[in-house]
Amino acid sequence: MTSQLFAICFNATRPSDLARFWSGVLGWEPADASDDGVVILPPDAAGFRIRFLPSREPRTGRNRAHFDLTSATPEEQRRTVARVLELGGEHIDVGQLPEEGHVVLADPDGNEFCVIEAGNKFLADTGFIGALACDGTREVGCFWSEALRWPLVWDQDQETAIQSPSGGTKITWGGPPVAPKTGTNRLFFELSLAADTALEAEVDRLVSLGATHPAGGEGHGERVLLLDPDGNEFVVRRDR
Repeated sequence: MTSQLFAICFNATRPSDLARFWSGVLGWEPADASDDGVVILPPDAAGFRIRFLPSREPRTGRNRAHFDLTSATPEEQRRTVARVLELGGEHIDVGQLPEEGHVVLADPDGNEFCVIEAGNKFLADTGFIGALACDGTREVGCFWSEALRWPLVWDQDQETAIQSPSGGTKITWGGPPVAPKTGTNRLFFELSLAADTALEAEVDRLVSLGATHPAGGEGHGERVLLLDPDGNEFVVRRDR
């Protein structure tokens, strides 16, 4: 059985605080905290979770991935921005131009995200989290399409995007130039397999598609750390 996208994980300095922020922004319900960090649950059981894990690693450079939140109307965009600011987020400057319609913000841990203007056709019918927008090559977009068996819904000028056959959030890669990776990513994917599925066989499949084991990384077990073709960390685990 193919891996499923179980969660998008944030390495966070204050996981509980960051979970409260994103729960408030998205309207997602928190699950009980555990040794696996703090989790907020999507309104659709078929969607991915967001997990917040404790990390003491310092932030080094801009994240390689960020959320794009959608807006149905200009008023909704303004309400979302106001809610973000009330919950502890802030405006940031990443070089966006004044005439651009999206609003660039950061959560209380400094993670960038955008609130997209109304009328964006590419993100129509995706849901409130319209996209996880990533820096990355076409190769990595094709890898994740094969890994998750999500079709490519965009493949042009080295830019790629994939989306679950069930719809929902798109995952996009902007193509070159891709900034050099600095340190461990603060956002990463967690994939899961059914408990009766051979984890080793799925790891072998992902490696055959272009994933690699990190130097000195975790061995086979209930949880395996891998790198995608652009060197981004991700985890594969068996459902408990």
